[in-house]
Amino acid sequence: MAVIVAVEGLRKVYKDGFEALRGVSLTIEEGEILALLGPNGAGKTTLISALCGITTPTAGRASVGGHDIVRDYRPARQMIGLVPQEIALEPFEKVINTVRFSRGLFGKGRDDALIERILRQLSLWDKRHSRIRELSGGMKRRVLIAKALCHEPRVLFLDEPTAGVDVELRRDMWQVVENLKQSGVTIILTTHYIEEAEAIADRIAVINKGEILLVENKADLMRRMGRKTLRIDLAAPVDAVPAALSDYNLERIEDGHALIYHYDTRGEGTGITRLLQALAAEGLGLRDIETRQSSLEEIFVGLVREDTA
Repeated sequence: MAVIVAVEGLRKVYKDGFEALRGVSLTIEEGEILALLGPNGAGKTTLISALCGITTPTAGRASVGGHDIVRDYRPARQMIGLVPQEIALEPFEKVINTVRFSRGLFGKGRDDALIERILRQLSLWDKRHSRIRELSGGMKRRVLIAKALCHEPRVLFLDEPTAGVDVELRRDMWQVVENLKQSGVTIILTTHYIEEAEAIADRIAVINKGEILLVENKADLMRRMGRKTLRIDLAAPVDAVPAALSDYNLERIEDGHALIYHYDTRGEGTGITRLLQALAAEGLGLRDIETRQSSLEEIFVGLVREDTA
């Protein structure tokens, strides 16, 4: 795929000397969903602000659709839609007027058919004559997305789009994002909900202390860094893990009713067959076994912890 956002050595140093971005380099392909993960203060919002023209980078360069974000500010910004964290909407204005006004800010002519299509896509058409103050938090976030899409951008930045939204509405928003991707929009998503990135992202970028730790395809990342866990439910509890099983580093849980075994799928063998044979040799009966893959959250926490150490 073609690269639509290119970032090279981007730095941002504030007047007090704080370096929010430390030479960030990143490429984003057209039509993908990239999840940008990082703890509070990692530089996520600063990076988005720099790309969207809200803050000026100290050094480095970046382009959107081939337009430099500093030299060619206007055409670069025209290609970008931004959905900020904060819900800043005129409470007494109607939904449809709010969206039309945002389109006008980009010098675009009135296009009622486009506005209707966007509002229908976001399940807002029935609310088009409602005042913003009458909407739920989830609907207000949809209005923010509609505002960001009304000038037909090719790149959409979603900064914590489901913050404060309940689980059901969050999943609805995931579907909205997927629909936007299907329509050809490139999406860069920052989120504190790791399951959100796991559910909808194509690639994962992890940022911490203003530096990109990795950028990788989600499936490849989970396959490369994910570990698997085997849970062994015993027919009868054990007071301690038998000494003969010490090589397996088994974890005793639930008062000895179950054992946990961690293994790496990248190794030559998992050791599970030998473990089960060793359990039988010790006279330990099995009631059930279950495997699970490390989640993206566990991988993310591990990466950030390593970077902090």
